[in-house]
Amino acid sequence: MQITHTEIYKYSIPMVPFTIATGTMHFAQNIFIRIHTDAGIVGVGECSAFPMIVGETQNTCFEMAKDFAQLWKGKNPLEIEQRLTELDLFTAKNYTAKSAFDLALYDIAAKHAHQPLYAFLGGENKIVESDLTIGINSPEQMAKQAIEFVAKGVHILKVKLGKDPSTDNERIHQIRNAIGYSTKIRIDANQGWSFDDAVIALTALGKFDIEFCEQPMRTWNDERLPALCTLSPIPIMADESVYTHHDAERMIRNHACKYINIKFAKSGGIHEAIKINAVAEKNQMPCMMGGMLESRVALTAKVHFAAAMNNIHFYDLDTCLLGHKIDPVINGVQYDGMKLILSNDYGIGADVDQPFLDGLESIII
Repeated sequence: MQITHTEIYKYSIPMVPFTIATGTMHFAQNIFIRIHTDAGIVGVGECSAFPMIVGETQNTCFEMAKDFAQLWKGKNPLEIEQRLTELDLFTAKNYTAKSAFDLALYDIAAKHAHQPLYAFLGGENKIVESDLTIGINSPEQMAKQAIEFVAKGVHILKVKLGKDPSTDNERIHQIRNAIGYSTKIRIDANQGWSFDDAVIALTALGKFDIEFCEQPMRTWNDERLPALCTLSPIPIMADESVYTHHDAERMIRNHACKYINIKFAKSGGIHEAIKINAVAEKNQMPCMMGGMLESRVALTAKVHFAAAMNNIHFYDLDTCLLGHKIDPVINGVQYDGMKLILSNDYGIGADVDQPFLDGLESIII
């Protein structure tokens, strides 16, 4: 089998502005690709750039995608290890752009094997239940949104924090007063606190029954995470501190977290995510499946991965519910409340409506 050509789209999805500690996103800066083969099998992939976290934009991903497509032309997509090694030799990092191509390879491989992706990865179809995220706002507005989410049947809330500890404490205080303690709450500081502020915030928030805190500090403070883990009454989950399995090994070796958040946009896709999860599982460290602002294409791939990996215990798979104003995806995973239901279609099992794509900037390589 050989790759004949690749379609690349600037897959912009308008959305309600979404705010975290490091900035605000006004549209999902995504890239969508289709890799065509001479066997008639087409693999789809998607990545979602989050510039203030990964340092990649939609424009940089688009330019890298052109080079990646040219590099792979005429080569065998079933040789996944070789193809991805070529990308790593071609350019360092750029994991977000690479993840779209990784997903497309796995889609082709699973379709070629006549299997849904979860089965190709060695797993079984299972229902996973995601949290739903509340972006940073005033304590009053965040409490109001929490009430609305719980009224809709949401069982797990993920609350964005990472501003000053006093206001962050008030945010959780008002949310707990509004919804009580039957709903799980996990928090995400997105690197927003200093070490001292993290100690103050986490110590104060300990009384509110918080499941865990994601990425409390900037990654340059990773050496202080072991101390923070000792001081914090809330377990720490590493997110931006773990891009690859080498990062996971370092964090585990240094006792710098209790959990790891795996995201394709950080790992470069499924191939490296498997390695991260394996390292964590070997060390009895549960992981979460997370994401950026992907549509239901990449979301479906993430649910396949989460279903296939027993060490994925937490699910943050609400990305396309975070203010996306349109959903141009055909088939793919479906929401039943916050439960995600996969079909048994071969491969990823999702695509994007062609009339929507026809209105986007694109190129064929």
